[in-house]
Amino acid sequence: MEKRSVDPWKWGEYTNSAQAVEVKNVESTLYCSGQVAIDTNGQPSAADMRTQLILTIKNLEELIQCAGYDCAGIVRLNVYTTSIQDFFSTCTDVYQEFLQKYNVKQATTLLEVKSLFATLTVELEATVVK
Repeated sequence: MEKRSVDPWKWGEYTNSAQAVEVKNVESTLYCSGQVAIDTNGQPSAADMRTQLILTIKNLEELIQCAGYDCAGIVRLNVYTTSIQDFFSTCTDVYQEFLQKYNVKQATTLLEVKSLFATLTVELEATVVK
C-alpha cells in the first residue's frame, strides 16, 4: 500500500491532519463505526471529555487491531464533539499523541454536535487501509 498526504497550503503543516490522503495498491479497507467511551459492559462514560477521549482512543485501537489492521493505516479520522472549545482546551495533547504514536497524517473533519448518546462528549470515526 502506498499512502501520500496532500497539503497545498503551508498552514496545513500545523493541523495534525492533511487536506487529502491518496492511497494506492490497497489490499483492503476498514470502515469503522464511530467509537466512543463505552466500557466492556456497554456502559457510556460520564467522565470529562479528556478522560472520554482516552477511552475512545483505546476502543478505536482495539477495534482496528481486532480487525487485523494497524492504526498507522488510518487515512480518515472524523471527530464529533459536543464542544469544540472543550476539545481544544483539554484534549489536543491526547489527540496529537495518538496521531504521533502511529505517525498518522489523515484527512479529517471536526464537527461540534448538539449531543451524542447518553453522557458522551466525543466520538471518533475512522477509515483504515492496508
